[in-house]
Amino acid sequence: MVELRRYTLRPGRREDLIGLFDAGFVETREAVGMAVLGRFRDLDDADRFVWPRGCAGGAWRRSTGVRCGPSGPAANDTMVDSDDVLLLRPVGGGLVVDPSGRARVGAPAPGRFVAVTVWSFPVGDAAGPALVRDALVPVLGQVGPAPLAVLVTEEAPGTFPRLPVRTGENVAVVVVSYADEGAHRRHWDAVRAHCAGREALGRVAPVETLGSAPAGRSLLR
Repeated sequence: MVELRRYTLRPGRREDLIGLFDAGFVETREAVGMAVLGRFRDLDDADRFVWPRGCAGGAWRRSTGVRCGPSGPAANDTMVDSDDVLLLRPVGGGLVVDPSGRARVGAPAPGRFVAVTVWSFPVGDAAGPALVRDALVPVLGQVGPAPLAVLVTEEAPGTFPRLPVRTGENVAVVVVSYADEGAHRRHWDAVRAHCAGREALGRVAPVETLGSAPAGRSLLR
């Protein structure tokens, strides 16, 4: 399972939170079985922080090592809201990352643009996420970079009430990395110019595209 966590922070506190993650939160959470997949700065909102995390079976959600949330008191002090969470599962080959390749503490940001696009469908509509996965994702890989991750809603309930997830959701999420925002625009222009891509986009509409910059130690970049 993967949680896509989107935090609203107190004004000006985002770099403080990223620094706390880099100083020790990553390794301590991975020690209890969590995969810290990425940390992103929302480029449209200076007070938003995004991080996907996951583990097979979600056992870390019940671990006493993370029951105070993803943070601890110092990180909690940076936050206004931490409950915007989608519970997802990878599709199309899964989500493969290698923590041994993580950059060192203090490493500079990689200078990439990571787009997280979310499509939302009525609950129970399996055809919508399948259309994104089977019709749109192949075109993305044909005309530009293939997605880093393709995820859909995990229907199993959250396992720890103090860390709630959004309910009543049916989404498909696609994560793609680019050299810059211009490359992102050109990629989607090429998708719209492709016959199959244009047809698929005519049947779905993205609810949200989050443009983000990965932090220095992010595995997804």
